[in-house]
Amino acid sequence: MFTDIAELLRSFGPVFLTVWAVTILCVLLWPQRYFNSLLLMFSLLVTLLFASGFFGENGGSFLLICFLLIMLALFLVPVLLIANGVQMIRRESPAPAHLLSLALGLAVGAGEIAAVIYVVVTAYHLPYEQLNFWMLAVTLTVFYFSFLVLSFVAYSVFIQILPHRMDFDYVIIHGCGLLEGERMTRLLSDRVDRAMEIYRKCRRKPILIPSGGQGPDEKISEAKAMTDHLLANGIPAQHILPEDRSQTTRENLLNSRDLILERPGRKKTALVSSNYHVYRCLRLARELGFRCTGIGARVALYYWPSALIREFIAVFVTRGFLLWALAGWLLFLSPLLLFL
Repeated sequence: MFTDIAELLRSFGPVFLTVWAVTILCVLLWPQRYFNSLLLMFSLLVTLLFASGFFGENGGSFLLICFLLIMLALFLVPVLLIANGVQMIRRESPAPAHLLSLALGLAVGAGEIAAVIYVVVTAYHLPYEQLNFWMLAVTLTVFYFSFLVLSFVAYSVFIQILPHRMDFDYVIIHGCGLLEGERMTRLLSDRVDRAMEIYRKCRRKPILIPSGGQGPDEKISEAKAMTDHLLANGIPAQHILPEDRSQTTRENLLNSRDLILERPGRKKTALVSSNYHVYRCLRLARELGFRCTGIGARVALYYWPSALIREFIAVFVTRGFLLWALAGWLLFLSPLLLFL
């Protein structure tokens, strides 16, 4: 038994370690690249194959059980998304942004139903060739885009669990709307609390940059509300540099970057936002030529799926990503299109 494991470690161990080393290195160097999410999925697959070796002759059974569990999880996904959509409507409101998990659950469910119909028609050789083709096309399309979403979700979680050295010179806190025009929401207060946690862990205290302007329905700027909260919690005024002109995430980063560049000294920067929002912030920072580390604040579990789907859509509709995603979709469907 020990001889077999030793042989496994010698033969496949270097591949396993190399794949994960490359994945982590790419995440650390280019955390904003979507390619890393696909690389992460590949690393997880390699991990399953590597783990199966520890079961010896039962390795095949281990992989089969993993496959069945994954299939079960896939069939549960639309049920959980629909349940989350209903919960969002009850707790928040029936706004379009809160219907995303419900809509995705229905779409994935339709794809899985199409897959079942396709399997039944094929297995029993039923004379529905045209139906057969369209069911397979719908199934492959849903599978492809579900895989993109799953990769995005897995990567968004992965970049949150990587440890960070708390040695920052600046910490940008991304704003969001205020309650009754002057009070911080739970979402915003969690971001500020996360920034204060980072501040206290840094040996050399960084400058905190609460970033957010005053909306048309707000009595004060988001930066002012955050600054008041920071001062009330013992953060010295000289360690707070408000940015109160921005109205979007991009402006949060652009205006904060300009404030940082105006000041002398080292400029190692962290950006703090809700955990679902970090990846898109990093992509925008890259577009602005602004290198920083993304750190997420917690959000309510029920709120997370819809928020993450919204972030994926925001990334998906960018021109570069959209073109690559559609090209990949056509490539994925190409065997079926050639057959047609």
